[in-house]
Amino acid sequence: MGKDVIVACDFSSAEATFNFLDKFENEVRKPFVKIGMELFYAEGPSIVREIKRRGHKIFLDLKLHDIPNTVMKAMRVLSGLDVDITNLHAAGTKAMMQAALEGLTRPDGSRPLLIAVTQLTSTDQQAMENDLLIKEPIDQVVMHYAKNAMESGLDGVVCSPLEAGKVHETCGHSFLTITPGVRFADGDIGDQKRVMTPKAAKEIGSDYIVVGRPITAAKDPVAAYRRCVEEFIG
Repeated sequence: MGKDVIVACDFSSAEATFNFLDKFENEVRKPFVKIGMELFYAEGPSIVREIKRRGHKIFLDLKLHDIPNTVMKAMRVLSGLDVDITNLHAAGTKAMMQAALEGLTRPDGSRPLLIAVTQLTSTDQQAMENDLLIKEPIDQVVMHYAKNAMESGLDGVVCSPLEAGKVHETCGHSFLTITPGVRFADGDIGDQKRVMTPKAAKEIGSDYIVVGRPITAAKDPVAAYRRCVEEFIG
């Protein structure tokens, strides 16, 4: 898969999700869709199957983080949903990431891309030090987590677009970066702390950008999506 814009469908119900996706019914390019905790917990696996049936690629964003055996078994279940990308927290250790990879790999050797979350884009240096008691600079922590993920056999990381270029320097250009915290230059940054425009994310080397409210809450979501694709992919 090449560069792409992933639309965060952070809705609370299937009805709201399909009302949004119906707007793209006549689009040649079907949006790559992120399904997060709120929607998955509300609707269950059926929402994944229906969105997939409609022709969308899916990033299942559940951020698993538990003991290795539990994560392995959970990933084994998720491997049957035919998603394209799923993820976990890099803070769960190499052992957990390796177990997740084992669980996600199907008997025929195929599997979705597995991505590790480094630090959430709502976390800044002050919060990391005060709440998590991690004193190292945030970019150093992100690179350490990214390297652990790479050495565990994962495909890439979720990171701030501000860190995407350095992740590629540390882990190589084939190691994928999925970057939330993307906003249009003339838009509201909301609750994100470390943000960047689609064009800037492209220039710094992000492989995928995740865009939520700038598209889902736009007056014309299709136009906002097209703008994002144009800025990021061209």
